[in-house]
Amino acid sequence: MDGGGLPLLADKAPASHPERHFTSGEVVRDVIMGVSDGLTVPFALAAGLSGASAPSSLVLTAGLAEVAAGAISMGLGGYLAAKSEADHYQREMKREQEEIIAVPDTEAAEIGEIMSQYGLEPHEYGPVVDGLRRNPQAWLDFMMRFELGLEKPDPKRAVQSALTIALSYVIGGLVPLLPYMFIATAQNAMLTSVGVTLVALLFFGYIKGRFTGNRPFLSAVQTAIIGALASAAAYGMAKAVQAR
Repeated sequence: MDGGGLPLLADKAPASHPERHFTSGEVVRDVIMGVSDGLTVPFALAAGLSGASAPSSLVLTAGLAEVAAGAISMGLGGYLAAKSEADHYQREMKREQEEIIAVPDTEAAEIGEIMSQYGLEPHEYGPVVDGLRRNPQAWLDFMMRFELGLEKPDPKRAVQSALTIALSYVIGGLVPLLPYMFIATAQNAMLTSVGVTLVALLFFGYIKGRFTGNRPFLSAVQTAIIGALASAAAYGMAKAVQAR
């Protein structure tokens, strides 16, 4: 407080606040991909076999085989996608590194162009350009992120993606098959499976909304409707094939 009795605010440290940004988008994407496919594809297979008057044991066996094959296929797809993304990043980084060495003035001018897009004047971003030119690795990282829009992928991303998608597919795929484990009549098991799958879609959509910051109840309804339509379409195709 000064001599006039007024509080001194200049020396106060700025109040901190917790950062609540969601940064696990890739994992959530993998989980959504695995669970959504796991809930719909095995359900359509089981429902199609149930319509053909197959016993619950046969439906369950076929469903479990599909879950295993689907998990392997989906996991492999996730691995290859993440691996391709990492390979693409390495190729672009090598090309950008060569350009920085071959035409440094041109690349430095591109830094200015990027900065100007954020409303900075030459006298404001000039020191930044000079600082980056003195630090080649920081320069390269800057160009990768702001010129090419590429984030450095996690080296473990491919394996993590494969395991996440595969495990999510298994968890989702077992849900519509659970009734066939306890109900001997396939037709009755199918009706129970419809209800269980719908509840699972609602629950999954709600959790997805909570994690992604969307309205949970709206996300639950949207996920249930989309999943139901996908399951109905798959079931309809299965019945159409059986009718031939």
